[in-house]
Amino acid sequence: MVRLQSIKKINDIDVYFEEYKHPDATETIVFIHGFLSSTFSFRKLIPLLEQDMNIISIDFPPFGKSGKSKKFRYTYANIAHTILELLERLGYENIVAAGHSMGGQIVLNMVLLRPNFIKKAVLISCSGYVPHAKTHLKLLTYIPFIGRFVKLYLKKSGVEGNLNIVVYDRSIIDEKMIRGYEEPFHHNDIFRALAKMLRHREGDLAPEALRTIETPCLLIWGEHDKVVPLNIGNRLNQDLPNTELIVLKNAGHLLPEEKPEEVYKEIIDFI
Repeated sequence: MVRLQSIKKINDIDVYFEEYKHPDATETIVFIHGFLSSTFSFRKLIPLLEQDMNIISIDFPPFGKSGKSKKFRYTYANIAHTILELLERLGYENIVAAGHSMGGQIVLNMVLLRPNFIKKAVLISCSGYVPHAKTHLKLLTYIPFIGRFVKLYLKKSGVEGNLNIVVYDRSIIDEKMIRGYEEPFHHNDIFRALAKMLRHREGDLAPEALRTIETPCLLIWGEHDKVVPLNIGNRLNQDLPNTELIVLKNAGHLLPEEKPEEVYKEIIDFI
């Protein structure tokens, strides 16, 4: 298995990705992480899948090692377009796209933009039905030094406090995990970009749009997800025409960390 780490300029922004090439694989899966995360969140899942298929794990802007440009438009549609352009430039097609949390919403946007490019979608604890920010919140993003305010707000609970919310079994939280999810906070320019993301984000796909998606979708949910509760998974299962919903017991929101073996099995069965 060959692992490549690279950054390419796509759509006027740097996009970091990790590529795991299997010499005999016929399938390719692309991983898209969630909010305030990075490729790090798939660290337990990738070693299980790399024996079966090609893998690309992407830091979508402005997260991880990707760019945090002031000029980039941080809408779901533009992020999805940027990822699709990267994959085309790398020579991939007919892929499986897997997204966790906010990454799932980006995958759905990718499917809407290029339904023939993505043959199957895996939506892990996928965000859904969140409207765009209200006008008064968008106006706040224009105030001077907004990045400092965003940083202070996100630091209130701290990384360890947030991890206690997103996992069901808190015993899995260790120093390595905390350091990995602290990484976004080490780049001050990300907080200004997050303010722009709040301003630009167009809201999750409406039921009318979801009902047009014919691509087969696997929904994987944690029984005790406090971030994106199971009722969101049930709604997506109703609105998406071609879906299967799997609910994992004794699990919260961060399934690639909590239940990598079970997620791996469900993905393999689905593909």
